[in-house]
Amino acid sequence: MTHLVPLAKEVDDDKVTPGVLGFIVFAVMALAVWGLMKSMNKHMRKVDFKDPESDAEAESGTSAKSEQAPAGGK
Repeated sequence: MTHLVPLAKEVDDDKVTPGVLGFIVFAVMALAVWGLMKSMNKHMRKVDFKDPESDAEAESGTSAKSEQAPAGGK
């Protein structure tokens, strides 16, 4: 530990550091991102990902594949 003490004396007091204000800004941004992610998850749970075309095919009982001619026939 004693070999780190000389490094601490080399710190220049005139250098700009983020300090408390930087931490506060970072914390606020982190909370905002957390809130946005929570809101996005809530909205994404409400979304119905079913394709409207596949719903219409399921209701009619036919599919596009069954209406096509066999590929191997001559």
